[in-house]
Amino acid sequence: MNNQIPEIASPTRTRAIMESYGLTFKKSLGQNFLTDINILKNIVAAGQVSEDDDIIEIGPGIGALTEQLAKRAHKVMALEIDERLLPVLADTLSPYPNVEVVHQDILKADLQALIAQHFDGKHPIKIVANLPYYITTPIIMHLLESGVDFAAIVVMMQKEVADRLSANPGNKDYGSLSIAVQYQMDAQIAFIVPKTVFIPQPKVDSAIVVLQKRPVEKYHVNNYSHFQKLVKGCFAHRRKSLWNNLQALYGKQPEQKQLLQEVLAKLELAQSVRAETLSLEQFIALSEELEKYDII
Repeated sequence: MNNQIPEIASPTRTRAIMESYGLTFKKSLGQNFLTDINILKNIVAAGQVSEDDDIIEIGPGIGALTEQLAKRAHKVMALEIDERLLPVLADTLSPYPNVEVVHQDILKADLQALIAQHFDGKHPIKIVANLPYYITTPIIMHLLESGVDFAAIVVMMQKEVADRLSANPGNKDYGSLSIAVQYQMDAQIAFIVPKTVFIPQPKVDSAIVVLQKRPVEKYHVNNYSHFQKLVKGCFAHRRKSLWNNLQALYGKQPEQKQLLQEVLAKLELAQSVRAETLSLEQFIALSEELEKYDII
C-alpha cells in the first residue's frame, strides 16, 4: 500500500471518497461517518482486538473503522446494507485481504450461518461497530438472541442509549433494556465520542459501550420468556408502583391479587416500590417465585 495515501477516516480522504463516488448520506440508514482516527483506534483498543480475533462489523460505511480493525484482527467480516457502498468498500479496503464485505441487513442475518460460512471457527468472535442510532436497540437484542457466544460486543451508539444499557437500579436510565443486556453481559461505557467528529454532524454525542461475556454464567431463570414478559410489564408504566404493574400484567381477580400479595410478602417487596428500584437478582427471584405459584 502507498504510505502517502491518508487513512480512510481522515477528513480529506473521507470527503475525497464521497466526491469521487458522488455519495450522499442516507438519513434512512442513519449514516454518519467518523473522521477522527484516534477515536477509531480507541474503539479497536476498547475491544482488545488482536490477530487472534475474528471480527464482525455492522455498517462499515466507507471502511474507516474496518481499516483499523483489519490492521489488528485475524479477519473482518463487514455487513453492509447499502448497495451503493459495495464498490466503494471494494476500492477502499482492497489493500486488506483479511476483510470480507457481505451485502446483508444485520436484522435479517442468520449470524450463526454467516459465521460458519465466513470464519474458520478457530478464533474468538467479537462485534465491533458504529451502530445506526435509529435501530441500535433492535440490533443489540438481535445479537444477544442470536445464540452466538460473542467474546465481546463493542459498539458506538447514542449516549442516551448507552446510559440505559449500563444503568444500575435506582437510576432514571435503568429499565428493561438494562436488565435484558446485563442478564447476559457485563456492560460498561468505555468513553464518550463528541458529535463534532462526524460527517454529517449528528445532534447528540455518542458513547462506546463494551459488553463483555462473563467467564461463568452469573444469572439463570428457568423460564426466560416469562422473565422477559415480567420485566417489560413491570416497566410498562414507570411511574406506577410494582404492585399496579403486576396487576395489569397478571390480572386483578381477587384470587390473583391474593397470590401476588403472597409472592411480594415472601420476597419482602413492598407493594409501593417501583420497578426501577429492583435489582436484576430481585427480578429473577420474582420471576421464579411467580412461576412456583403458577402465575406466568
